[in-house]
Amino acid sequence: LQDHLLIDRATAVDNAALPLLYAQPRPAKRERRTMAAELLTRLGLGDRLQHPVGRLSGGERQRVAIARAVIMGPSLLLADKPTGALDEERTDEVMGLFRSMSQPGRAIVIVTHDPAVAARCDHTWRLRAGRLE
Repeated sequence: LQDHLLIDRATAVDNAALPLLYAQPRPAKRERRTMAAELLTRLGLGDRLQHPVGRLSGGERQRVAIARAVIMGPSLLLADKPTGALDEERTDEVMGLFRSMSQPGRAIVIVTHDPAVAARCDHTWRLRAGRLE
């Protein structure tokens, strides 16, 4: 899907905090919002926390979707071109976030066409003519 599947009328912080509604035990609303705000600030969106995502740029929406994807600390994250719509500074923020999540028992699989992003990964494979190398 090319859509980030965000709730356009909800704020950036509420979109990023949404998965925490399903956490067991569920954090209190203030804690959910604080966790989301910290992630979004780390991704360069500290000044956009209360903006409805329908009014954000494509790159900003992409970073909100990334925050939503990582807020629960998943053991496996599949990221299809997570930095495709981002400039170099924002790409560095996203890759820094991913790097900080690196720990035993956790994997992040990134699909990218950007050699600079691939160079920051621990392992790389190339798909050429339908073959994985």
